[in-house]
Amino acid sequence: MRINLPTWLTLFRVLLLPVMVVVFYWQFPGHNITAAIVFVLAALTDWLDGYLARRMNLTSAFGAFLDPVADKLMVAVTLFLLVETHRGGWPGILMAVTAAIIVGREISVSALREWMAEIGMRSTVRVAFIGKLKTVMQMVALVVLIVQHEKSAEALRLYHIGEALLVIAGILTIWSGLYYLRAAWPSLRGDGPIPAPRDDE
Repeated sequence: MRINLPTWLTLFRVLLLPVMVVVFYWQFPGHNITAAIVFVLAALTDWLDGYLARRMNLTSAFGAFLDPVADKLMVAVTLFLLVETHRGGWPGILMAVTAAIIVGREISVSALREWMAEIGMRSTVRVAFIGKLKTVMQMVALVVLIVQHEKSAEALRLYHIGEALLVIAGILTIWSGLYYLRAAWPSLRGDGPIPAPRDDE
């Protein structure tokens, strides 16, 4: 199997995750900003690999599989890091609940898309504008929270802005999830073909 440039960029995004985790916890001057830069670099490769794949017609089955996996890993790992440093009180509860909603939605929509693909109706569950807006809001919130996760007194206001943006992203996550569910509901209700049971079910 030959790996093309967009897929190499996706693999690079996956390799950046442990780098971000190490930098996030390694207490050197500016480690939080460095961790945010690593996250932004990973996010940019997400845009770049998709652009190159379309522009240069370099799509592949492996790339199509790996790209959404890398995206979800990037968001999930970052949320876990922030939840771990956000313990105690209502802010910690809010962060944990928001993270659970976002990760849970990603798992649910991925399962929904896989199920629709099995019955030949993957195109029914397309990415909507609300989903793209959620992604942008989520990425901005995560960058702010990574930079300000130590919550120093002078940075607390900006940190609260990041928290608010992440809550908004969580609300948009629910909204977009319901959009996908509505699009797939006729098939889920039994008005369309039903895939055969798999060996792991």
